[in-house]
Amino acid sequence: MEIILLQDVKALGKKGELVKVNDGYARNFILPKKLGVEATKQNLYELNNQKAAEAKKQKEILEEAQELGKKIGEMTVKMTIKAGEGGKTFGSVSSKEIAAALKEQYNMELDKKKLQLNDAIKHAGSYTVQVKLHPKVTAELTVKVDAI
Repeated sequence: MEIILLQDVKALGKKGELVKVNDGYARNFILPKKLGVEATKQNLYELNNQKAAEAKKQKEILEEAQELGKKIGEMTVKMTIKAGEGGKTFGSVSSKEIAAALKEQYNMELDKKKLQLNDAIKHAGSYTVQVKLHPKVTAELTVKVDAI
């Protein structure tokens, strides 16, 4: 019997997959627990519609991330860090502070977890910070740090 899985089933398949199982396994386990439905023409048609809708949604999300990536690539966030004698700085600039400065300067909210700092920013200068917007989209944000 062919079954369309409604949920992930260990050792059988993932949600939305079409799998072939024994009749008894389907009648006694999968169907009563609503883990899947029988693969009729109607159910297959609905599955194809759901997959098409999901693909369209994912494409829109990717396009939005690409647009946002272009905007972020053109931005330069200006920040200040306290420095003592000889240019020695106190502390460093964190991703949380960069996200707050981005919101303040450009009115754009960005999760601090999306900012990927290679090393802590401890000196004045210009830095490039990677912003992971989508698994396929990474933008580069320029951060200019001045010492006061």
